[in-house]
Amino acid sequence: MRVGLVFNPFSYKLHEENLRIVQRYFGLFPPLSLAWVAAIAERAGHTATIIDARTLQLTKEEVYDRLREFQPDILGFMMTTYMFRETLEWARFLKERLKVPVLVGGYNLRVYPVESVTPPEIDFGCVNSALYTVPALLRELESGRRFGDVPGLVYKENGRIVVTDGIEERFEDYPFPARHLLPNHLYAEFPTERKNFTVMVTSKGCPRGCLFCEAGRTAYNPRSPETVIREVQECYTRYGIREIDFFDYEFLIDRKRAHRIMDLLIEQKLDLTWACRARIDSTTPDLLEKMKRAGCNRIYFGIESGDQEVLDRVHKGLTVQQIRDTIGVCKDLGIKALGFFLVGVPGETRQSVKRLVKFAKTLDLEYVQFSKLTAKPLTPMWRELVQQTGYDYWREYILGNVAEQALPRPWTTLSNDEIDELARWAYVKYHSRPSFLVKSVLGVRSFDEFRRKFYAFLEMVFRQEKTSKPAPDFVAFNENRRWFTSPYQKSPRLPP
Repeated sequence: MRVGLVFNPFSYKLHEENLRIVQRYFGLFPPLSLAWVAAIAERAGHTATIIDARTLQLTKEEVYDRLREFQPDILGFMMTTYMFRETLEWARFLKERLKVPVLVGGYNLRVYPVESVTPPEIDFGCVNSALYTVPALLRELESGRRFGDVPGLVYKENGRIVVTDGIEERFEDYPFPARHLLPNHLYAEFPTERKNFTVMVTSKGCPRGCLFCEAGRTAYNPRSPETVIREVQECYTRYGIREIDFFDYEFLIDRKRAHRIMDLLIEQKLDLTWACRARIDSTTPDLLEKMKRAGCNRIYFGIESGDQEVLDRVHKGLTVQQIRDTIGVCKDLGIKALGFFLVGVPGETRQSVKRLVKFAKTLDLEYVQFSKLTAKPLTPMWRELVQQTGYDYWREYILGNVAEQALPRPWTTLSNDEIDELARWAYVKYHSRPSFLVKSVLGVRSFDEFRRKFYAFLEMVFRQEKTSKPAPDFVAFNENRRWFTSPYQKSPRLPP
């Protein structure tokens, strides 16, 4: 069968945890979920294509023209809770013209499997993993159409919605994402220094219990170090990748595995820069030193707060001294430390936000992100909010019963407008320091990076509204359409 996979663009939402300008410059990332689906389908003997309409800046009509030439037997979309309605709109448009069934998957299916396939435009849903679901579904579409035999599938039968049992998977069994179907030379994230850039995921789940995280208390499911390195080698040799961001929830949680990955990377001697996300307490000085030798250029740390009481309230399991010590070691080694902080935490006040920014300044991080604490689906805070109010905004949003809006934050006396205002103030206050600006300019490695950061700073100062508003014309920043090429680029750009 021929599988057409579409990654559609999406706008800024009032219920997001980031400010609009942060979301605009967050990055253009490869849709790995769809790339895995494509690879799984190809391994089962099918033909797949991926159209990254967001990165390529394609309209629905342009995507339709490409798909009409490809002639798919089924369409596939990734559905997050945030972008559900826009993805549904794209599915509706393309299904009406191509007359083929639609399969959806992604994070939203884990939370609302039935609600996600309720719209008439959606025929099938992959509840969790595509590893077993997609090959079995394509087989049944070709022959028996016994959809009840497909593991982990949501489908419609005789006017009702059926959810089948899934099969426990090993992430190790996944093929490498089908990056050959992606425009790898067009991807970048805000701190990207080199091209080509990509992201990798080497493990699923996180056993930690932070109240604000959707991955908390989920089973840790890693790939072996040897498999990780083989994918790194493929990225390097086949796709000209020179910078990788490991997108694991917690890349270093298994220190023995982390040390093995570092040893293998050092053995490879690749001209490669990479970044990862890690908890403060997962690092040790010897591991950080080895990471530096293995090519680690920056680490994104979930710091959240400089107030010990707040850290305890959100079940972070850290101390302020651990934070200071780890950031200090990173600085000594020349690893750039980037910090994620929360605004609107339990008990938050204007004074506590000012203390938060003051604390962030003492760490002298390369970049900080101030996110608005939001009760996202599957987080403990979401479960508590639903239990207290008897109302699930996200479910009603998926069903189309409620207008897009910011969620209530009953754990603080600050209003949502005040939290928006304080988050913007925190960004400007931290990044406007002359010393920070000079250091940032001196540290850039390409004009790509300079222009991206320069524009983001100007827009945060002059164009970010104090309180969030709908942004129907929102477009993610795209640095790829211009007249010249970065010296760090490894392959030609697509034509404009």
